[in-house]
Amino acid sequence: MTREERKLVAAVEISQKPEKDRQRKQDQASKGKEAAGKRLAADEAACVSNSSTRKRRRGEEADAVGQGASKKKLRSVCPHQRQRSRCKECGGASICQHQRKRSTCKECGGAGICQHQRQRSKCKECGGASICQHQRRRSTCKECGGASICQHQRERSQCKDCGGAGICQHQRKRSTCKECGGASICQHQRVRSQCKECGGAGICQHQRFRSKCKESRDEADTSMPADLEELAGPAHAAGKDL
Repeated sequence: MTREERKLVAAVEISQKPEKDRQRKQDQASKGKEAAGKRLAADEAACVSNSSTRKRRRGEEADAVGQGASKKKLRSVCPHQRQRSRCKECGGASICQHQRKRSTCKECGGAGICQHQRQRSKCKECGGASICQHQRRRSTCKECGGASICQHQRERSQCKDCGGAGICQHQRKRSTCKECGGASICQHQRVRSQCKECGGAGICQHQRFRSKCKESRDEADTSMPADLEELAGPAHAAGKDL
């Protein structure tokens, strides 16, 4: 090969070198993209696997917590099918020496008793949580749609149509049914609050029904404070005239 031919070959190679470099760079870039795609796919697969693992672990932990709660609940139920701490027969921790719920026992000064010697949640003067805006017990207020009011607009437990728990098999109020031995029936077979021998709350000092005793009403009127008399107004005066 002559000198001129060698120069010509060298010139051709020099002219082709940029094209080869560009092709090599393109090949490297395409390989880099492929590698990046593979890494991204691998990362996504690992993320999905980790997510499913975490979900499975959370499910196992929830099951374990649920089993623990159910075991704890079972432990808190006594043989009489009551909450152990509130069972009188088991001597529960929430039962005081007077055989009442400790928090609502007046003699023990329970935390649920207010300064007016009532259950705090049911005290109007204290604004108890169980008192509605109409100054009634929220659960038995018809205007508020209390939970204890049935579709017949009666207290659910005292509704015969609903088969309330407070109605006995004789279709009477269970607590005042003599045949069922209701809790409000005294040993003299009378309603306890209206029994003179038992000193019922419905009997006044004159040994009459308090609601029908004129002397007791007159005494109550004379003992009424002046501010309450003003508050009663004309309606109270009209009632006295009658």
